[in-house]
Amino acid sequence: MRAAVRRLTRRLGRRGALLTLKGTIATLYGYGQLIEPLRDRRGLCLLLRWVPLEAWATAWIVAGLTALLCAWLPQGRDWPGFLAVWAITAPWSMAYLVAWWPLGEYPRGWVAALIFGAFGAVCLVAIGWDEPPRARTEPTDGR
Repeated sequence: MRAAVRRLTRRLGRRGALLTLKGTIATLYGYGQLIEPLRDRRGLCLLLRWVPLEAWATAWIVAGLTALLCAWLPQGRDWPGFLAVWAITAPWSMAYLVAWWPLGEYPRGWVAALIFGAFGAVCLVAIGWDEPPRARTEPTDGR
């Protein structure tokens, strides 16, 4: 069992692990919006003028599933997963920021803007990271 887990984690790599975590969080966040939507939507007033919350929830799920699928692709082909997570967080971050200032409709909007912004920005940073080289196993000499 341990050997199988080691093989999977080597295959996944650090970039894939990050995409798996981000994809899981985004998928669950979207699912949460479908089954129990936010009660206080003041921070999302601009987004909800154009698209209903159910559609945004679906977009979160799609972004998360994209990241989960791309987690298993080799470096250089996994970029859609990173962009998908960033692309869903960017409008949420901006909506909360604008609801805080200049609109003044949501006093805590800056907090949510920073949280969503940081969540997405990690993907923009990680997309440029190279997967570290695999460690070579040295043959044992029987000692």
